[in-house]
Amino acid sequence: MRCLVTGGAGFIGSSLVDRLLAQGEEVVCFDNFDTGLIRFLSEAQENKRFTLVKGDTLDVAALKSAMKGCDIVFHLAANADVRFGSQHPRKDLEQNTIATHNVLSCMKDTGVRKIAFSSTGSVYGEATVIPTPEDAPFPVQTSLYGASKLACEGLIAAFCEAYDFQSWIFRFVSILGERYTHGHVFDFYRQLSADSGTLAVLGDGTQKKSYLYVQDCIDAILLAIRNARGKVSIFNLGTDEYVEVKDSIRVITEELGVKPALSFTGGSRGWIGDNPFILLACSRIRALGWTPKASIREGIVRTVRFLKANDWVFAARETPAWS
Repeated sequence: MRCLVTGGAGFIGSSLVDRLLAQGEEVVCFDNFDTGLIRFLSEAQENKRFTLVKGDTLDVAALKSAMKGCDIVFHLAANADVRFGSQHPRKDLEQNTIATHNVLSCMKDTGVRKIAFSSTGSVYGEATVIPTPEDAPFPVQTSLYGASKLACEGLIAAFCEAYDFQSWIFRFVSILGERYTHGHVFDFYRQLSADSGTLAVLGDGTQKKSYLYVQDCIDAILLAIRNARGKVSIFNLGTDEYVEVKDSIRVITEELGVKPALSFTGGSRGWIGDNPFILLACSRIRALGWTPKASIREGIVRTVRFLKANDWVFAARETPAWS
């Protein structure tokens, strides 16, 4: 099987690239290296079944060229900057929704009929049902990121109907693990590296979040593709547990051996669109035989240990990633 992975140099994307190659697949990685890191692909680049294409999902010609001859698209490229979405509202539209339309249009033109899409639990907004199942009623959207991803899901379903595509849509909680370079563990680690005596926390620290270890996430994606046969298959991906932000801080500081004074901005939300309670019901993917192997605590610890062993990622996030 020849696979195109958009965003293949990113945290989840590069981990998926390595897994697909280990399974004997051919992989084309398509990434603009805005946030992806070339060093994440060092092992993949030694594999003859791997092709790297530097390109942007807004560049239809480049995308179509990379897609030719592929059997499936794993579409992970996106703007994941939820927190600052209100400061650049067009970014989510372009990099998420329009980019996904481009992927689907190129699939139509190149004869690719299968797509696995990384959506988000943010599409549920502030859910009225917790744990939140895939068929929960949708409330008003609370973030531009979530709204853009929900629009992507609608486009995928429509293309499946119009052009006989098959799709798998995965609504993630936040993902943790090796190669993690964006999110609360990264931000807290960077703060504590600069000053282990203090830690600024958005919100009041009681926000309840669920997290999932990256390899468990990939296990679920590949299992669903092998076993779910519907035209549009939607799966929540998460654990059956959650932690408060203060609990997560406790794990991070214990792993680092520091005891900072915490300062909170107050309120139950860290930023506009922040959901104070995220917990997804995952019985649909579990029915296929999937069970996450790592707890949230284990995922946080593995993330911290990766950052400790790879401090180059902090400098890499501040400079162009392509080299």
